[in-house]
Amino acid sequence: MPASIFNGAISFGLVSVPITVLSATEDHSVRFRRIHTADNGLVRNRYWCEVEDREVTFGEIGRGYELPDGRVIPVTDEELRALPLPTARAIELIAFIPASAVDPLRIGPGYYLQPQGTVAAKPYLVLRHALERASRVAVARYAWHGRERLGLLRVRGDVIALHGLLWPDEIRDPAAVAPPPVQLDDSEIADRYTEALHAVIEAKQEDRQLPQVPEPTARPGQLVDLMAALQQSVDKARAARGETGDAVPQEAPAAQANTVATKR
Repeated sequence: MPASIFNGAISFGLVSVPITVLSATEDHSVRFRRIHTADNGLVRNRYWCEVEDREVTFGEIGRGYELPDGRVIPVTDEELRALPLPTARAIELIAFIPASAVDPLRIGPGYYLQPQGTVAAKPYLVLRHALERASRVAVARYAWHGRERLGLLRVRGDVIALHGLLWPDEIRDPAAVAPPPVQLDDSEIADRYTEALHAVIEAKQEDRQLPQVPEPTARPGQLVDLMAALQQSVDKARAARGETGDAVPQEAPAAQANTVATKR
C-alpha cells in the first residue's frame, strides 16, 4: 500500500466525504547517483545557511517568501494548512462535464481517493455511481504544496481517481510547431469508401464482375497502414536475426483503420 499523500475530504454541496489520497502510479525508472568521476565517490548536496555561514540539517529548513528588496517572510506548515481557502483541506467539486471535453494535454498524474472508514463509504459510493451512470467526470479545486490547483475526478474500476489538471495558461500555444500550409488535391480527401461501395452495388445490379482492388501506389505524403508497415519492419529485422514467426498480431482491416484514426 502506498503512503498517504493527503488527508481531507471531497466536498460537494452539503456533503463531505473524508478521503485519503494515494498515488495511483509507480516509477520504475533507473535512478543514477552523482559521482566524482576521478574516484567514483558519491557527490552529495549540502544545505548552507548564508547568515551563519554553516551547513544545516534538513530538519532546520523551512519555507520563506523572498520580497523584491531581498527580505524573506517565513511561512510555516501550520500557516499553510490554515489558509483561508475552502480547498485547503478539501477537494471541492465545481462542475460535472463529459470526459471528452477535457484536453488530454491538461491531464496530470493520477491518484486514488480512498474513503476513510465505514461512515465515508456510503457517500463515496453514491458519488462514484453518480459519475458512472451519468458518464461524467467532475472538475474540482484543491490546494496542495502552496498553491490552488484544478483537478479531475473520474471512475476507475471500483474507486474514484483524481488527476491534476494544468491551468489553461500552462499549455503552450501549438501554433509554433504547426506544419506549414500544404495543398491537397481532391483525390486525397475524397470519400473513396462510398465511391467504391457504389461501384460494387452497380456491378451486382448489372450482373457484372465486381471491381478488383487496385494495387496501392506509394506516393510522397500518402497515408499508409501503420500496422502493416510495422509488421513488415519487424519481419525484416527478425529475418536478419534468423528468427521466424509473427511478432505483431495481425488485425482485421477495420481494427487497423481504427488504430490509424485514433493515433495521437
